[in-house]
Amino acid sequence: MKAYKKIALVFCLVVLLTLLFSMTAFAAGSGDVAGAIESTWTDASSQIKTVVNKVVFPAIDLILAVFFFAKLGMAYFDYRKHGQFEWAGPAILFACLVFTLTAPTYIWTILGM
Repeated sequence: MKAYKKIALVFCLVVLLTLLFSMTAFAAGSGDVAGAIESTWTDASSQIKTVVNKVVFPAIDLILAVFFFAKLGMAYFDYRKHGQFEWAGPAILFACLVFTLTAPTYIWTILGM
């Protein structure tokens, strides 16, 4: 029974702190919630675009490049061992790498940003 009281006390404390530190958000005086969301998105979209172009796409490109060269090396060693070169894996990774390298030039026009 003692553990039950501790859990109930911790739960009540978390709820109390949540209510104490939370803030009610209102739309501007007119109550236009959609307008508030649109203006927030307009302000944040340039920052999101910058982060995606400078962090997300390069990270994906780096991962795909490492996987591509690793798969190419494994395919070469399989060729040396079995005498047959398997092109499917390296070709798919190369296509994905080219797609993500060129994506920042056209992805924002597709999304309308």
